[in-house]
Amino acid sequence: MATTQVTNSSYAGEKAAPYISLALLSANTLEAGGVVIKQNIKYKEVVKTLAVGSGIIQDMDCDFTANSSVTVDERILEPKPFKVNLELCKDPYRSDWDAAQMGYSAWDKLPASFEDYLLGEVAANVATDIEKMIWSGDDSNAGEFDGFITLATADADVIDISAPLTIDASNVIGELGRMVDAIPAELYGAEDSYIYIPQNVHRAYIRALGGFGANGLGAAGYDSKGNMWAGSEGVSLSFDGVKLFVANGMPSNRMMFARQSNLWFGCGMLNDENEVRVIDRTPITGDDNVRIGMRFTAAVQYGFGGEIVLY
Repeated sequence: MATTQVTNSSYAGEKAAPYISLALLSANTLEAGGVVIKQNIKYKEVVKTLAVGSGIIQDMDCDFTANSSVTVDERILEPKPFKVNLELCKDPYRSDWDAAQMGYSAWDKLPASFEDYLLGEVAANVATDIEKMIWSGDDSNAGEFDGFITLATADADVIDISAPLTIDASNVIGELGRMVDAIPAELYGAEDSYIYIPQNVHRAYIRALGGFGANGLGAAGYDSKGNMWAGSEGVSLSFDGVKLFVANGMPSNRMMFARQSNLWFGCGMLNDENEVRVIDRTPITGDDNVRIGMRFTAAVQYGFGGEIVLY
């Protein structure tokens, strides 16, 4: 029987883009458009912020009278370099690959080769880790960058909700209400504003609206559909007029209000620091292993801490 081979391959620079893109941009928060994505950052990007003071309207007269203030500041978005080094035995994956070729697969599009299949499996796991880091990453830990919660916790300008609770169906309405009450008036109702919530808050809210019996819902729940209401087509989650964004990587019992335009994810998608390599060890050492190496850069940052509410 012929030996199954994985061709020694190197994907660097632009050729690495499909795999790096899958690894980075498949993260739920990024894929669903929860933040602004700034690609192709070679080293770091200095993002200018501009804030115009209040009281800019004056009574009409013939003179030009400058008043109020314009504050120009900057935020540094500096993607941090990372790597993935894995050595996999090819044999356990051959049966999965054969099944995919025969049509027994959850892939939307079948990967063109066995090495693409392996890369897809690895990239999916990288995307999961990136999604978690976007929210709760800590640069002091190896293999992480500072996430939004880490950055916001250290920022005195961020509006903090004190004494957060463990959220369940009995208190989720009240705790979401505390978030909305803390939103600055000038931001309430902004088109691109969201309360970003983790999965446990999402589930608690779904259950509460399904008939927890509070806030006039009664036992029948939203639209008198009980716990079945969440599957209704065209229903998007909001609370008191503020849209909710379910961020799968956000840790339980945390929430954040922000404008999407105020949250940034930076990466070096097509620069020469991005690289994916697949190295078949069989023709080199005779073993049945394949090594996969990835190099990429990623980080998050925001513009105005005073426009963020952190639970």
